[in-house]
Amino acid sequence: MKFGMNLLLWSGNIGEEHYPILENLKAMGYDGVEVPLFEYDVDHCAKLGKQLDELGLERTAVTVRNAEDNPISPSAPIRANGVALNKQALDCCQALGATFLCGPYHSALGEFSGTGPTDEEKAWGIESMQLVAEHAQVCDVTLAVEYLNRFECYFLTSAIDAANFIDAVNHPNCRMMYDTFHANIEEKSVAEAIRACQQQTVHVHISENDRSTPGNGLVRWDETFNTLKETGYDGWMVVEAFGLALPELVAATKIWRRMYESEEQLAKDALKFMKSEWAKRG
Repeated sequence: MKFGMNLLLWSGNIGEEHYPILENLKAMGYDGVEVPLFEYDVDHCAKLGKQLDELGLERTAVTVRNAEDNPISPSAPIRANGVALNKQALDCCQALGATFLCGPYHSALGEFSGTGPTDEEKAWGIESMQLVAEHAQVCDVTLAVEYLNRFECYFLTSAIDAANFIDAVNHPNCRMMYDTFHANIEEKSVAEAIRACQQQTVHVHISENDRSTPGNGLVRWDETFNTLKETGYDGWMVVEAFGLALPELVAATKIWRRMYESEEQLAKDALKFMKSEWAKRG
């Protein structure tokens, strides 16, 4: 098992000013970090990758898509733009040394049609992701497609939705991730959800129901860890928590108040929680 920290708690664009944070996370005992990719600067990513190498921190990455680059849009140029930007994100992963690209880049974040996904949208989504997966193979990166809750998207909103989508894309570099926050909203049974997507899951986000410190809220942690152990999961567990550092992310995640002592304390407590819970299960 590898334990990581999503850097969106601090910034959407990691630069030299954040290097002390990276050093601190390494000193805490994290195996790696999850780097947000919203600006696709390959040279910047290569520089950051060298710094992470020096610190001995492995890395994964996360990106999203928006209305103007929606891979399931009825507009072919917009779909093509989404595919192109996802490929640029993969180029950045390669420069960064990131092994997984996770996130809801299957469709536009926060965009709704007023209905569920149509057959056409499903077909467009599969076709778009197949093109991205081919480039992921060239970059030696695995896609970890993330389903969201119904309030953030309408295309993939459950574990079985995501698993079926991955099966339809049918590419070895296209897999999925499981996020405890979204599952807490959408799934009737945490155990059944994890089992339903166990063959496709390569990445896990550890996130509390209020997006603050994991272990201090209402997520069904015993069921979560028990079932991950039962199904033989042995990949990344990455803490995903949000604060008030990024105004644009505050609006997207609806975080209006501070819910932890400090980012450093959250990171320390989250790592201790993950490691202790996993150790209990042998």
